[in-house]
Amino acid sequence: MTLRRVRKPVPGGDILFQRIYTRLGCQGRPPAFVVEFHPYTDFTHTIRLREDTAYVRLSDALDDAPNTVVEAAAAILLGKLYRRKPPKDLLHAYREYSYAGTTRARLLTQRQARARRTEHRPVGVHHDLDALFDTLNHRYFENALIKPTIGWSKKVWRGLLGCFDPALQQIVINKQLDRETVPPYVVEYVMYHEMLHVKHPMRFERCRRKSHSPEFRREEKKYADYAKAMKFLDRFSTR
Repeated sequence: MTLRRVRKPVPGGDILFQRIYTRLGCQGRPPAFVVEFHPYTDFTHTIRLREDTAYVRLSDALDDAPNTVVEAAAAILLGKLYRRKPPKDLLHAYREYSYAGTTRARLLTQRQARARRTEHRPVGVHHDLDALFDTLNHRYFENALIKPTIGWSKKVWRGLLGCFDPALQQIVINKQLDRETVPPYVVEYVMYHEMLHVKHPMRFERCRRKSHSPEFRREEKKYADYAKAMKFLDRFSTR
């Protein structure tokens, strides 16, 4: 059974957005704003302008956020739409809230409940991801990593080779790499990179997200064919 994702209006959202529109110095008559909380799987906010109406969806993770944080989300969205720079005080409030431990815990719980898990199909046409994980786990991690769900992406991704989702405990590799022309050491490197994310979880410090710490980068270069893999991927990404 699939649960229907319910949207709900943001109380006073239209007035708030009109106020931020004026504060940013946007030119012309403001559109009518329809502002709703939306059950996204992450901290996503969107705005779409259709004729004289702006349709805004804010992540429902902001449902009980301080008013300043909602204003900050409005400033960020309107700033992108009208090419205006959001005030520093609002950006600071937004970063503090979004990187707070309680917010991250709530987002993790929401993503676990809402996000779609990849199918466990690690055996591709040319490369077996399960076998690669086991080999790399033994060679570089002393078999210390617990194997997450592993699979190939359903579609070809642009600009992303692989990803580790800590909420779903899964590694997904871009199916574009499952080609005869892609050497095994390249797929190995991408898998090794995602395995390092398993070992070195993302951290949030001083309102900054750190995905690749200095320790992560040092360990990444321990991969035996690191230079050769990077050289191939530099060419591969421009194809």
